[in-house]
Amino acid sequence: MNRRWLLAGLAVPVLSLLLGQAAQAATFKWANDGDVRALDPYTLDETVQNSFLANIYEPLVRRNKQLGTEPALAASWEQPSPTVWRFHLRPGVKWQDGSAFTADDVLFSLARIKSKSSRTSSNAAAIKDGRKIDDLTVEFDTFAPDPILPSELTNMLIMNKAWAEKNGATEPAEVGKSENYALRNAMGTGPFKLGVREPDRRTTLDRNPGWWDKPEHNLDHVEFNVISSAATRVAALLSGEMDMIYAVPPQDIERIGKTPGLRIIQGPELRTIFLGMDQLRDELQFSNVKGKNPFKDVRVRRAFALAIDENAITARVMRGQGKPTWEMWGPGVNGFNPKLNVRPKVDLAKSRALLAEAGYPKGFTVTLDCPNDRYIADEGICTAISAMLAKVGVKVDVFARTKVKYFADIAPPGFKTSFYLLGWTPSTYDAHNVINAILHSRALDKGQGTTNIAGYSNARVDALTPLIAEELDPARRQAMIDEVATQVQQDVGYIPLHQQGITWAAKTNIELVQPADNYFPMRWVRVK
Repeated sequence: MNRRWLLAGLAVPVLSLLLGQAAQAATFKWANDGDVRALDPYTLDETVQNSFLANIYEPLVRRNKQLGTEPALAASWEQPSPTVWRFHLRPGVKWQDGSAFTADDVLFSLARIKSKSSRTSSNAAAIKDGRKIDDLTVEFDTFAPDPILPSELTNMLIMNKAWAEKNGATEPAEVGKSENYALRNAMGTGPFKLGVREPDRRTTLDRNPGWWDKPEHNLDHVEFNVISSAATRVAALLSGEMDMIYAVPPQDIERIGKTPGLRIIQGPELRTIFLGMDQLRDELQFSNVKGKNPFKDVRVRRAFALAIDENAITARVMRGQGKPTWEMWGPGVNGFNPKLNVRPKVDLAKSRALLAEAGYPKGFTVTLDCPNDRYIADEGICTAISAMLAKVGVKVDVFARTKVKYFADIAPPGFKTSFYLLGWTPSTYDAHNVINAILHSRALDKGQGTTNIAGYSNARVDALTPLIAEELDPARRQAMIDEVATQVQQDVGYIPLHQQGITWAAKTNIELVQPADNYFPMRWVRVK
């Protein structure tokens, strides 16, 4: 036989093998309307950031596809006493630089997340301190009995002690005001490693071949793109440039759903969208009222609530992608009570009367801060609210900007806002998370009121917060949660608007999971 043909014949199976390997290697490109603000998991408690970083970093306990808890960096845990939780760490886990994961990393992360510069300390607020039993065992002491601590730890992403110390990142830095290595770099234990980071443009991830878990995904390379323009984002999906888009404009849902090769993925979300009003300062920062703060008067807050037609917002602005609410936590969150979820009816006459009683018969001017790339129709919602409040004499100037700039402004310690739109998904899927982070008076050093941008304060709510955390009897616990909800409604401490739905769009060859917390775990993505 001719030797040339023999070699050619031998090359066929080799070539087929190489082609087969190439076919299995998958690249996944997706887009969102806003970027991850920073790569340090302790700088901001915000869904897009938490979700994205959870592909690189991991918690001790993670969520499964049904949002239940399951072992992650902790293989198991138990409660030796009412105020002690013991976690047995998973053996053989390696950091992405090849070093071993140990109890030292857990205790370092605990100290770091509870530091004064952390913005996610509420995720570990129940923990008094921790200690190392051995390299693979840690114990946490809680301030009081805490029956849901494993759920509370699902958003406490663990960082590498040696890496942070080597790179001068032992403390979280404040985005836009200080700088450290962890803001722009990342090194975790998760299924993906950081590739290229181009803020406000794209961030890439690569498969972590040393991940401890068995991959369900088949991705070798992930490219996350920031496309702020809704039309451009949709066009990128329609053209095939993107495999999936995370935020779908309401007006494009029908068109995408009818396009061959594409599909709409929808489901309910646990997030509640609400309005907050600065009730702490003696004079508002962004208003024409000088020498006093209108929002300190409950009559003004109630007048605002009575002027806002939430049914019109969900039907017209959101095109049905929202469900009106009057509680700060919605269906699917432990503690939700449908009997309390009754919005007051719109009453413009009563709204005007309340403003007049409070000393504002002609209304006043105030700025409404709003992101334009974070929630469904967020800028449109703020514009609609402005028009609704104008009917009772209040002139609302809408200041909409990208979420990166928006969150930097309203976040602690500056709280640069007088009136704002925000959304919150309780990381524990329990009402106590909302109560502790948003409704409790500000006590940032204790991990309480960490997202209470409004400065709302009620002594009874503060007293009930730790009691709810440690109550083991479901009926008594629910009664206390209901009391908090009722108190906040009477105070109009906030104005709940709606629970928004989740709408993604993807090519039909993309398999993924859409949890109700609006996280996007790429460990479940497959390209067929």
